[in-house]
Amino acid sequence: MKRSVFKRIAAMTLAGLMAMSLSACSGGGSSDGLAAIKERGVLKVGVKADVPKFSLQKTDGSGYEGFEDDLAYEIAGRIFDMTGEEAKAEDKVEFQAVNAKTRGPLVENGEVDCVIATFTITPERKETYNFSPAYYTDAVGLLVLKDSGIKDVEDLDGKIIGVAQSSTSQAEFEKYKEENGVKATPTFQEFATYPELAQALAAKQIDVFSVDGAILAGYVNDTNELLDVRYGEQEYGICSNKENEELSELINTTVQEMLDDGSMDALLEKWGL
Repeated sequence: MKRSVFKRIAAMTLAGLMAMSLSACSGGGSSDGLAAIKERGVLKVGVKADVPKFSLQKTDGSGYEGFEDDLAYEIAGRIFDMTGEEAKAEDKVEFQAVNAKTRGPLVENGEVDCVIATFTITPERKETYNFSPAYYTDAVGLLVLKDSGIKDVEDLDGKIIGVAQSSTSQAEFEKYKEENGVKATPTFQEFATYPELAQALAAKQIDVFSVDGAILAGYVNDTNELLDVRYGEQEYGICSNKENEELSELINTTVQEMLDDGSMDALLEKWGL
């Protein structure tokens, strides 16, 4: 009787361990290899929804358009053995809107396979994520209202600079200030999205909208202007989970080949970047 009980306990324990092992192997999107992505049938990519020319959600909600969205189709094409145009025609990319605060966590928890979202490569971020070779280089800029009286960095003393949550804009300003002996001492206010920053500037809730110059260019209008100063070089890379080495390797190879053969430049030119 005791032997029977022990056998049942042993069998139940073994079954439990096997189930845990299978769950660990098959669960989570972040560590899924290329085979799992192929079986799923789509590449899940986090992109911005509010950056003209880079990635902008269509007004009718039907999808996204921009340089980074096309880059996502090129990556998907490599995975599904087709061209980027074919990947686009066959809806091989499932886009999810991200912002500077959410894009990293979505890669970590596996909700997206990778992020192509004006994501600046930094040594600190490389400790947490894999990054592709840089596909675009920019610098931080400052957008102000034409009637603000702000013409130079020294005019920012006591002003409010609006920045995106979890962005590098504030840190880059502080670095520029220290390196160039700037005496102005502004304060900073964080916002979740670029449209919110643009609206805050227009309403004079902030004095400056600061983010990468190429992003700011999409928000220039008759009432505002970009200051001449630029600082803090920003190199954008495709971010993926460190556990997914297969996907990271494919992304890195694709980006480097596009850089080498001129197709990256052609894609940038297509979008006026």
